[in-house]
Amino acid sequence: MLNIFTRTMNKMEQRLRNMDAYGIDLRVACPAIVRSVDYQRQTLTCQPAIRERMNDGKGNLSWIEIPELLDVPFFVYSGGGYCLTLPIQPGDDCLVIFGDSCMDAWWQSGGVQNQIERRRHDLSDGFALVGFRSQPAVVSDYSADTAQLRNAAGDAYIEISGSTINIHGAGGVNIDGGTKIDDRVFLGHTHTGVEPGGGNTGGVS
Repeated sequence: MLNIFTRTMNKMEQRLRNMDAYGIDLRVACPAIVRSVDYQRQTLTCQPAIRERMNDGKGNLSWIEIPELLDVPFFVYSGGGYCLTLPIQPGDDCLVIFGDSCMDAWWQSGGVQNQIERRRHDLSDGFALVGFRSQPAVVSDYSADTAQLRNAAGDAYIEISGSTINIHGAGGVNIDGGTKIDDRVFLGHTHTGVEPGGGNTGGVS
């Protein structure tokens, strides 16, 4: 009876080890920290932020860091010929999602491509979503009832609040490009027939 119990426990332990080993090779997503950015290629190098507990084969367990991920394409919010670009910096948090299969050919040539290598959920096939944040790096004074494009300090922003648009810049607001109001250019606009004094001019005409 003891031998049967021992064999059963050994099988269960082996099965758990196999499942654990399989799980180590199967990647889905993990938080990471940006180390460097290549804006021309629109990729980044990042350090996975979760360590793995590994067995050295002799029963000794230790925590090790996953090697840095290289040439990870980062997400650019875009569509219809428009895009929003952000100055990603070393130290930013991100989430890396690992693709179902080898994405090398698609990344190099675009379109629909065959797989260059047969692999699944591999560390080599990551895509970085920059913006997920750990608690020490949360956005301060997050607006709960308006939409904002802002800096981290919150002292420069473009804000939509209901039907109102607010623009604020602690360092000033610059407008260029011959901006018009009611189809009339107001940059550099002057009025004729006005004499210096304390009165007010008329509206833009």
